[in-house]
Amino acid sequence: MSAKPRRWAGPGFETFGSIFGFIYTFLAGNVLLAAANAPLVLSLSLVADPAASWPFFLALSVTIAPSLAGIFAAFKALNDDGGAVKPVAGFLRGYKRSFAKAALLGVGAAAMLMFLGVDLAVIQNNSASLPGAALLVPLIVVAAAVTVTLSVTAIAGVVLLPEARLKSVLKAALYLAVQRWYLSLAMLILLGIIVSAAVMQPVLGIALAPAPLLFVIWSNASYAFHAVLRTP
Repeated sequence: MSAKPRRWAGPGFETFGSIFGFIYTFLAGNVLLAAANAPLVLSLSLVADPAASWPFFLALSVTIAPSLAGIFAAFKALNDDGGAVKPVAGFLRGYKRSFAKAALLGVGAAAMLMFLGVDLAVIQNNSASLPGAALLVPLIVVAAAVTVTLSVTAIAGVVLLPEARLKSVLKAALYLAVQRWYLSLAMLILLGIIVSAAVMQPVLGIALAPAPLLFVIWSNASYAFHAVLRTP
């Protein structure tokens, strides 16, 4: 008696629903990020050489931190709510709930990066007269990378732990950024891709690139925080 051949059932409704949920969240997230950072997006599309006016764009970037809290909250809702995908509501809820802490982190990061950028410009313009200039440049670059990594990780922590004090979240973010340095390195690479896409093609780059890459950053940060919280 021959066995009946198995029939491939194919992906079920839940699988398609999950895929649609991700796609919808990514598309809506990109639109919401563009809207929340409209002055920055508009300026990028109008200025031919953003690098030449980096202090101006760095000042405009203070709006990024609250929008990151919003998109991270939308990703969290995507995981928590399952099939009930409401990225716009999740974004707005996270943006409002985490605005104060995220904005403070954003302003602090922008101020630190401004300070480091000015120092780097001074060193490059006076490299011949400054002893040890070749050693200072890598230190400034590392400090800038740590500032970005710490800020983004802390914003994820603010979304995950809304009741925690900002000082406690910053301490945890610093610990995670150092302990899981490979995730910090991956974050910097992904953020670099997002920035490059936004600078080279402001409209198309912001419409397609940020949300999927930020989802990877969020997933890594969420995993790191939960791993620490599970540690006895």
